[in-house]
Amino acid sequence: MEQLTPTWQEAILKLAPQSEALGELHPDVLEIAYQEEWFKLYVPVAYGGPGKKLPEILRIEEDLAYVDGSTAWTVTLCSGAGWFAGFLDDELAKDIFADRKVCFAGSGAVGGTAQKIVNGYRINGHWKYASGALHATIFTANCVLQDESGEPILDESGNQVIKSFILKRDEVAIQSGWSYFGLVATGSHAFDVNNVEVPANRSFKINEPKVADEGFDYPFLQLAETTLAVNSLGMARRFLDLVNDSFFSRSGFKRYTPEQVAFFEDELAKCKHTLTTIREHFYEAFDISWDQLINYKIIDENILKDVSRLSRELAHQSRRVVDTLYPYAGLEAAKRETELNRVWRDLHTASQHALLTF
Repeated sequence: MEQLTPTWQEAILKLAPQSEALGELHPDVLEIAYQEEWFKLYVPVAYGGPGKKLPEILRIEEDLAYVDGSTAWTVTLCSGAGWFAGFLDDELAKDIFADRKVCFAGSGAVGGTAQKIVNGYRINGHWKYASGALHATIFTANCVLQDESGEPILDESGNQVIKSFILKRDEVAIQSGWSYFGLVATGSHAFDVNNVEVPANRSFKINEPKVADEGFDYPFLQLAETTLAVNSLGMARRFLDLVNDSFFSRSGFKRYTPEQVAFFEDELAKCKHTLTTIREHFYEAFDISWDQLINYKIIDENILKDVSRLSRELAHQSRRVVDTLYPYAGLEAAKRETELNRVWRDLHTASQHALLTF
């Protein structure tokens, strides 16, 4: 827990049940995020951000997930959308990031259309799962491009052209629909856009950096996979610490034989070893990919495949070790009000992200 002070940890942990009850991060948790610029992690110094790089960001997100899954997931998804700062029109970016409470939310899905008009585009569409939507100031949306007559615009290969767009809070309508049993405080609601006209500078393409800052040419797929995977890792680490206390405080603990207690301790040790090992392999592969990008401006394709494989394996192993140990925690693990149960719910909800399914 090198990244976070005990004060932050204690405050976020204490407020986690209240955040769940609100269905969004508690205002005091948001204030910590604003102070520490967690929603601006990737934003370049040129735009007033901390300009942190992915190796440090991954460790921050893992440590946040150890404290509270909803906080970490919201920071991960919102700051991840803020990564688009590197691809925005310069004047637009300076205007957006002047806001102390700027927070990006959005969806990776192609959920709408952008029809060309005289001064820009007319946006329509529906997008799901925009984590942090209730306190977001900016929304990102992927759209299929259309010409002035509404016909799809095709590229040289005959495929529909897709672009990403920046939308302001008052240009979207949030549709309450995050009714899932975990990551409750992320407020990952859907949003609609109806005939909103935006200027041409509100569109952007990822991996076409417009700032002279390293890291914005790291592949978006692996950036997304790694940041999601470390969330599962942090939650799993927390569960493994909590389950030990829960096992030894079970009401029926006195009935266990020394052999049964030893069996549990052996299972816990094996799960911790599994998680530690995959964590080491994951960071080793990622760090190699980052070093290649910074030093040689290109990443070996096999290294990128390793990063993707190990991100997915890390997420799956995180869930497996938690499920292996879950029965030993007793009914406290099934009691909604306990931290153990919240961590379990958050991890299993995070595990459903389509990017890490296979």
